[in-house]
Amino acid sequence: MFESLSEKLQDVFDRLGKRGILREEDVKAVLREIRLALLEADVNYRVVKDFTARVREKAVGETVSKALNPAQQVIKIVHQELVETLGEPGRLELKGRAPYTLMLVGLQGSGKTTTAAKLALHLRSQGHFPMMVAADIYRPAAITQLEVLGRQLDLPVYSESGCDNPPEICVRGLNAARERGCDLIILDTAGRLQIDDTMMAELEAIRDRVHPIEVLLVADAMTGQEAVSIASGFHERVGLTGLVLTKVDGDARGGAAISMRAVTGVPIKFLGVGEKLSGLELFHPDRLASRILGMGDVLSLIERAETSFGAEQAAKMEKKLRRGDFDLEDFLDQLRQVRKMGPIQEILNMVPGMGNALRGVEIDQGQTEESLNAVEAIILSMTPGERRNPKVLNAGRKRRVAAGSGTSVQQVNQLLSQHRQMRRMMKRLNQGKLRGLSGLFG
Repeated sequence: MFESLSEKLQDVFDRLGKRGILREEDVKAVLREIRLALLEADVNYRVVKDFTARVREKAVGETVSKALNPAQQVIKIVHQELVETLGEPGRLELKGRAPYTLMLVGLQGSGKTTTAAKLALHLRSQGHFPMMVAADIYRPAAITQLEVLGRQLDLPVYSESGCDNPPEICVRGLNAARERGCDLIILDTAGRLQIDDTMMAELEAIRDRVHPIEVLLVADAMTGQEAVSIASGFHERVGLTGLVLTKVDGDARGGAAISMRAVTGVPIKFLGVGEKLSGLELFHPDRLASRILGMGDVLSLIERAETSFGAEQAAKMEKKLRRGDFDLEDFLDQLRQVRKMGPIQEILNMVPGMGNALRGVEIDQGQTEESLNAVEAIILSMTPGERRNPKVLNAGRKRRVAAGSGTSVQQVNQLLSQHRQMRRMMKRLNQGKLRGLSGLFG
């Protein structure tokens, strides 16, 4: 995410880091580079102008710390102003009498239906019982798609066949949610290829009939500058309460995220990442600013780990590590959990400094998945006894495991060597100052 913008800003900071002091002419040169980088990233020109003016004021003023070098000074100021531009983190305002109604709006292809399912899963994890309402009667298979997602999540979906009145569908969906004891409904409304008066009139009618507590614009983060006018158009007609940016993991520019909040004044509430239904993150402006500047995002990484592992599982693993009992079954379990956290490239970019270190290095996700599949196949081809005690794997057993997993004896040996290295590392940590995983994830 924000790969192009991050690279350009890093180049600016690298050149600035060679300066001994921060001079006004350096600030002007840096601001010119930052301005170009932001414009190339599709950030709205008015937002860029305001942003660079604020950076200039702080960079040449007395607020600059004497303890920092020029690059650190500018990075600190740019980070602060990025956070300011991205705005306060928005959260759902679930107040009043249930069921609460959340209305999703947006153009066709922005990912509303998938976002409805992601949001339902997120809210269920918060203790709610949501129902999704299929109010898109125009897009082929839209209703079927939502029903399939509902079955995957084991959540109710209200839909009607043959009805051509979306406001009425939403009203009856709300009544159905009350009857089933659902405390929240999510309306998946129809989109168009472009904003038109008919579309907006229908959304206004739905809003006036069901009185949603939240009207969330689902916007494709790859839309670029056009995303700002789209958000403004929806906000003027239906009164947005929040933004959900989708496909941010595939966005090389990222200008929409920076521009939309600043221009519309509507807070960003969620970021959609990946195709998995668990791929919905709460928006944190400070974390996003850190990602844009290539500083990583440790907190989001930890939250993903918490979701994938769980405190109880982490505590159990900690005990095994302390005893030195980390066998190949545990190795396989950890491999599967890490894969749930998302693409390897995305996880690495959340580690501070790793994104910059990997610049220019292409990680083939398909090749990485192939390697991980081979590791899993090798371990699954072993007997339970061999997984618990890999030392019993002699030459004959290794040939059997390689044949059973479709790999080579060399690959089997490589995996065993990696496992031994991990065990030795864990023992050294245990002998030193091993801090429990339960403290990290619990």
